Parts: sequence; C-alpha cells; structure tokens
Amino acid sequence: MRRSATVPAGSSRRRPRLRGGRRLRLLLAGALAGSTLAPGLAVPPAQAAGTGFAGSGISAYGGATDYGGFSGQTVPSPLVAMAAPPGGKGYWVTAADGSVYGFGDASDHGSMAGKPLQAPVVGMASTPDGLGYWLVASDGGVFSFGDARFYGSTGAIKLNQPVVGMASTPDGKGYWLVASDGGIFSFGDARFFGSAANENLGAGVVAMARTPDGGGYWMVAATGGVLTFGDATSYGPDPNKPPFSPTADIVATADGKGYWLLRPDEVETSFGDPGDPGGSALGRSIVAVAESQVGPDPDFTSGPYCNPYGPCEEWCALFATWVWGQRGVAIPRYAFVGDVYDWGSARGLTRSPTTMPSPGDFVLFGTGPENVATSPHMGIVAQVWPDGAVATVEGDAGPEPAGDYAVVVNGPFLPAYSRGYNGFPVYAWVQP
Repeated sequence: MRRSATVPAGSSRRRPRLRGGRRLRLLLAGALAGSTLAPGLAVPPAQAAGTGFAGSGISAYGGATDYGGFSGQTVPSPLVAMAAPPGGKGYWVTAADGSVYGFGDASDHGSMAGKPLQAPVVGMASTPDGLGYWLVASDGGVFSFGDARFYGSTGAIKLNQPVVGMASTPDGKGYWLVASDGGIFSFGDARFFGSAANENLGAGVVAMARTPDGGGYWMVAATGGVLTFGDATSYGPDPNKPPFSPTADIVATADGKGYWLLRPDEVETSFGDPGDPGGSALGRSIVAVAESQVGPDPDFTSGPYCNPYGPCEEWCALFATWVWGQRGVAIPRYAFVGDVYDWGSARGLTRSPTTMPSPGDFVLFGTGPENVATSPHMGIVAQVWPDGAVATVEGDAGPEPAGDYAVVVNGPFLPAYSRGYNGFPVYAWVQP
C-alpha cells in the first residue's frame, strides 16, 4: 500500500442512520469513482484504540482479487471512495482529506494530501488508461492528476445540495458530477441524460456500479447488501447478517465478474486537522475516546438496545455523555438528548447550528429539545472542515436492525444539509 502526499498541476428514537446518510453515490464502474495517491508514504501504525469492526476496510467478491487493505493501520481522515484502473490489478482508496492509497499495481499520480481543502473530498474517477484520475470535493471542486484533464467544476456555483461523487466518460474526455439530491452536472464530452433531482431516491442505497457492457448494474446498501439489475451477477456477501460494518462504496472489476466493497469503519481513523480553525486538547482527547469505541455494540446479544454505556434503552446520549465523562467533563449520564441541550444551555455552552463547531463538541439532531420527536439523536464532532463540513462519531447508529445499532463514523456532511443527508437537521452544538 502507498499513500500519496503530493499535489497536482437519551433517547435516540430515530430511523436507522446509514453511512453516507441518505445519499445515492453515482459510481459508474468502468468509469470508476475513487481517489488518488502519492509516492510511497506508509500509513502510520494503528493507535491503541482500534475499531471493533473486523476487516481491512476492503472486501473482495466473485473474481475480484484482494490486493490489500488497512489492517493494523490508522488513517488521518475517513475513507470515502475507491476506484480501480481499467484492466489493472489493483485499486485506489481516497480519504476525505484527499489522501490516496494505492494497492496492487494502482500507480501514484499525486493527491491533495497535506494541501488546504475548502471542502472534503467525496469521490474519484479514473482515466481510461489508468494513468490519471480526478478527485472531487463536496463543493464540486475537481482536482486532476496524471493524464486526467480538467474540464470544469461547480466550485464557483451555489449548489442546492453538495456533490457526493463523480464518474468519467469512456474516452476520459469528460465527467459527470452528482449531487446528493440526484442533480447531475456534465463537463467535457459528458452528455446530460437527465437527473433525479426531483425524485425521491429513498434510503439505504449508498453507491452503484455498472457492468462492463452497460447492460446492468449493482446497487449496494450501507449494510453491504448488494442488489443486481439487468446482466449484473451477485457475488456476495451471502448471507449478510448483523453486525454490519457500514459500506460506503462498490467498484466492479474490469470484466464485471466481481467487485470490491469499501467499509471505512473497519479502519482506524485519527481525525487529523484538515485546516479547521477550532480545536483544543480537551476536544482532541474526547475524539480519541469516541473513536476507540467504533464497532458493533458488544451487548446486543443481551437484548434490544442493551449497551455498555447504561441500561438497555436507546443509547446515543448515554454513549456521548459517557465519552465526555471519560475526559473529566462533569455531565450526568443522560438518556434523553433534550436533557443534554438543557444542561448546556444552563451553562452557556450551547451554540447555534449556523456557527462553526469544534472537535469534541456534541451535535444535536432534530428541531429542538422539547421531546423525543423533536430531539431524536446526537453524536460527537470528530473533524471540522473550513467550509463547515463535519465528520461525527455516533452511538446507537448505523445500518443495523433497530435495537442492535453500533458506534459508527458519519460524514463528512454539511450541517446545513443534514436533513437530506441524515434524515433530520442539526439544531445545536454543545461545547464541553
């Protein structure tokens, strides 16, 4: 594996939260969406924390070859997408900070690692010869590497919803960007065939990939369940039973006889500073404790909502207040999210959702603290981007069946678009 470091020219009464929220990521395999790389920097060793989900972050099915993954490693930012060079024997994985990790013969063409980004990277596409690729950020900014040419972006356009992925045309002379509302933006020789901007995309699907002849496609849910259409063949996982490691992406092999699934929560994430202006030693220590808990609920076999942070009840607030308590914050172990808001408000620690949070802050979802319907869920801010996008660690969340939820990483997502991404808006931050 190589990492690229160079630059180019209580109550949690909520519906199941799927990684990537409710977005549909467009990944036309063969026009793979993914990431970019750098010359041979090793990923830092895993910290003592570790993730409770077993795996290397990448799972191969059918004729897809396992070229390696992230076992025993730590990455500085959440993994968001992957891609494979057409006809190659390898793949790239990209993270929100623009780092690109190469496996097999996926060659290094550069990355955005260590360079200032206004918004997190969310997707990637390979050129037809595999000698270049594009990265796209959530604001629609496009970064070209190798023989990939720049054909335009939405970086200067005010978007209704953030960009969540991209796909290149077969000849590599254009690409499409897709937004979380299904809106499509075409550049170069990419033709516009319509969009899903006014349709209800539903919940559960996080990515799709097409077969080599275009006669079918796969869709994958956050649970890792793969749906087949047309001439697409299912290669697993079968059966796919809880506990689920949330799935974020699917990439097909060049011959369509297999595919890879990207499972970011199997990989340690240190949540490095992507250029956010805030942050404190206390906040960073809170994030470290929260990240150390990522994984399936170890008590789920004891009954619905049984968890290690309190009694057998919905436990997002129990988890979050437990984490703060581990770092000496004198907050009661609340079970109801609204009580957390009231506690913060009484101490002058609540902040408007339009302000910039800091790592270690609580994020409260809903419309207000009145009751479980208006204050259904909460988590802990783990990473903040200059444009305000956040990654969070949340308990009692994920694609598990109700009552068997896990501790998962969510995002990055823009708080202003949380209703579409997570199913409900952000109504407050609370500082430790």
